Amino acid sequence: MDTTTLAAVSGNVATIGYGLAAIGPGIGIGILIGKTIEGIARQPEVAGQLRTTMFIGVGFVEVLALLGLITGFLFT
Repeated sequence: MDTTTLAAVSGNVATIGYGLAAIGPGIGIGILIGKTIEGIARQPEVAGQLRTTMFIGVGFVEVLALLGLITGFLFT
């Protein structure tokens, strides 16, 4: 194999790795938002508090997706 083929293969592996790294945060955000909506439906009076906590959680989960993207660039 020449170097251009190896570079293409390593680039494709990084893309697949980021795709796999995005699965976890995607599932996490789905569960987080679903449970928040469920909590608001059960107790509408705490909707503001639940919404604030949800946005903090979404921020933490999104960091995981960004870390997956960055590691794809760093280790390529």
